[in-house]
Amino acid sequence: MTGRTALVTGGAGFIGSHLVDRLVRDGMNVAIIDDFSTGKRSNLNEAAELYDIDICDENLVEVIKEISPDIVYHLAAQISVSISTREPVDDARINIMGLLNLLEALRATKLPRFIFASTGGAIYGEPERNPVSETDPCRPESPYAASKLAAEGYLGTYKAAYGLDYSIVRLGNVYGPRQEPHGEAGVIAIFARAMIANCPVKIFGDGKDERDYVYVSDIVEGFLKASEKGGSTVYNLGSGIGTNTNDLAARLIALTETSVRPEDGPPRPGDIHMVRLNPEKAREQLGWEVTVDLDEGMKSTVDFFRDEARDSRES
Repeated sequence: MTGRTALVTGGAGFIGSHLVDRLVRDGMNVAIIDDFSTGKRSNLNEAAELYDIDICDENLVEVIKEISPDIVYHLAAQISVSISTREPVDDARINIMGLLNLLEALRATKLPRFIFASTGGAIYGEPERNPVSETDPCRPESPYAASKLAAEGYLGTYKAAYGLDYSIVRLGNVYGPRQEPHGEAGVIAIFARAMIANCPVKIFGDGKDERDYVYVSDIVEGFLKASEKGGSTVYNLGSGIGTNTNDLAARLIALTETSVRPEDGPPRPGDIHMVRLNPEKAREQLGWEVTVDLDEGMKSTVDFFRDEARDSRES
């Protein structure tokens, strides 16, 4: 893909910035669209061209004309389940209308290859079986999950009506360096930062809720493989392994060597009890699989936040 132009929306965010770094390393010309509502300027890759604009902005079409991307990785989104339950209209404005605004801007110029970041941790609701496959029913239990499912539907209509070449990746609970305390997997960032500072942490509910945690470098690899080999379909990017919050907290306590012990909190609306993603389709069709296990990934994440805290104290 050397010499081609990739656009990453949300490219100053946690996952997006790691994807940008990899694309730059692979020789792509990379453009970033980000309004810094959650992204950070410190995440930016200097080799990428930045366009500071909201994906809902009516002037987006002019930016798209200037970039003229060959491939688009769409990660810009409202990513918090809890925020979506408090502000469902704003969630839909960003996740549905923002997507449509982007697609219409692309349609006004040229329709590139399009890779969409969806959710595997929320879109299935409470699955009838685990690990859950792409053919299993989607039963959103939060506005966030509903907006992602609606967005997936629109991609199918844009293929039928306009010939959009797309792939959808439903992400497990992504974690790693640069993670912010937002979104489905924010618990690792929240716990790690708090424990390093010996501050209290809270577990909502009984702590037995299970999630499928995937390290960010594996997710980046999934995006690339989807762009190279994926069809106009959906791929789970998960490990198939569930980890509950109590176990996650215990592992982080050991890694951070903190004296902090979690406090109990009430269950949160929209949270799923258990979801694990079956990665078989991605393995067979994309040649993708998880390579970083949870203990290795959490150690790298804790080391990053520990260095970040030290640098903050010294500055």
